[in-house]
Amino acid sequence: MGKFCEICEKGTLNGNNVSHSNRKTHRTWAPNVQSVRVVVNGSAKRMNVCTRCLRSGNVMRALPKTHEEA
Repeated sequence: MGKFCEICEKGTLNGNNVSHSNRKTHRTWAPNVQSVRVVVNGSAKRMNVCTRCLRSGNVMRALPKTHEEA
């Protein structure tokens, strides 16, 4: 699947490292994607979300799981 945000669909970018002598080597830039539990349609689901979506409030974090007494 690769690293991408399931909310804004931000993914990896390709480009070049350029040295002082102007030699170019290929490289990739990956977004800061975290696997978090979010609320989707009233139920908790684990999704890959970039930190910008987390900080801007585009997703609602789910409450952590608790151990209930039986």
